[in-house]
Amino acid sequence: MILELINMENKTKIGLFFGSFNPIHIGHLIIANSMIELATLDEVWLVVTPQNPFKINSELMDENVRLELINLAIKDNSKLKSCDVEFGLSKPNYTIDTLLHLQKIHTQNQFFLIIGEDNLVHFDKWKDYNLILENVEVLVYPRPNSQNSKLKKHPRVHFYNCPMFDISSTYIRENLKNGKSIKYLVHSEVEKYILNLK
Repeated sequence: MILELINMENKTKIGLFFGSFNPIHIGHLIIANSMIELATLDEVWLVVTPQNPFKINSELMDENVRLELINLAIKDNSKLKSCDVEFGLSKPNYTIDTLLHLQKIHTQNQFFLIIGEDNLVHFDKWKDYNLILENVEVLVYPRPNSQNSKLKKHPRVHFYNCPMFDISSTYIRENLKNGKSIKYLVHSEVEKYILNLK
């Protein structure tokens, strides 16, 4: 047990922040950066999900474009990394499959799962959610009007008081569709890239 604790202390602490990032916005960036500080992580990896099993994909931008937008948004923060691991895994992408894959190939890292409080409410619907909790601790950030979850007091679930931003990628896409500004909702480089796509 003592040896196991020493090994954990020597590992790089990585927060995994999964999402469609369609597109990445300042809310995502603030959450990722806040989790580094509040949960004392070494890095946060923004894991681009090509196909979310709970979402319709009709409005998804190409996965490589979404990855490029993340790289533009985080290029000035060495503790934030983009991750395209799910591009090469079978679809739809399930968190447990990606997690076990990452643990197998990155044995030097200790992984943590970052999710919103709204996702915790339905966490027991996720594939093999008990196995997720066995393998990683879950770091939860607040979301507006979230309901209580039965997992709220689970010993592997931890809450952090990140700033709450009710910004969504859907809202940004609607603004773009209607010719409205997305300034300050996304990183300036992301805004420039998206506007050049139109």
